[in-house]
Amino acid sequence: MKDVFDLSGEVAVITGGGGILGPRFAAALAHRGAKVAVLDRARAKGGERSWQVDVTDRAALERAKGEIEKAFGAVTVLVNAAATKSDGFFEPFESYRLEDWETVMRTNVTGAMLAAQVFGTPMARAGRGSIVNILSIYGIVAPDQRIYEGSRYEGRAINTPGVYSTSKAALWGLTKYLATYWAGRGVRVNAVTPGGVSSGQNDTFVERYSARVPLGRMAEADEIAGAVVFLASRASSYITGQNIVVDGGLSAW
Repeated sequence: MKDVFDLSGEVAVITGGGGILGPRFAAALAHRGAKVAVLDRARAKGGERSWQVDVTDRAALERAKGEIEKAFGAVTVLVNAAATKSDGFFEPFESYRLEDWETVMRTNVTGAMLAAQVFGTPMARAGRGSIVNILSIYGIVAPDQRIYEGSRYEGRAINTPGVYSTSKAALWGLTKYLATYWAGRGVRVNAVTPGGVSSGQNDTFVERYSARVPLGRMAEADEIAGAVVFLASRASSYITGQNIVVDGGLSAW
């Protein structure tokens, strides 16, 4: 039986490829044989080919698409992992500035829509492709505000703002819409929802968050990548409009 996880011959684009999860997605897809193009506002490091692109800039996405096609061929996999924080990202909801809200929504939602238009439309014309949108556990459940007192990330006080939850919930809505919109044209559209990933949080946050998780710990970045490989590959050929939640059981309570 042929390896259904083999991605040889696939060309994958990852937006937000320079973040916490993006490089691990790129490495996992490349390990299975895909040619990987990494897009990020800051040029991504590593062996993969990378393009410095703001996903809210359609013209920049189009330019990158043309260059990727010349380098690798037609794009067959799109992973929408781009997300951003604004200057006032962690401000309380009551005083959250509209400009901060719009900045985050433009990257997290509109950026994914533009990338889907630019890279997904040719997939639909060709009759095959896979789009994987990266959500968040806080797009499907509300954050437990109690874990944030004394919690810090790389020395800075943190919380999960309403705009982040809203943007990730909106991306889930776009995922389901596109899954049915392009189903008849051979393009599958699914989502992966990571739970909390260990990446620089202080002990207070790690302990409180882990206490909310049935598996008793935070995720490592590599533990999310397998779900992306699965949805990009023929192993998921009859799956569309679905959300794989990789959260250690948090949402099962």
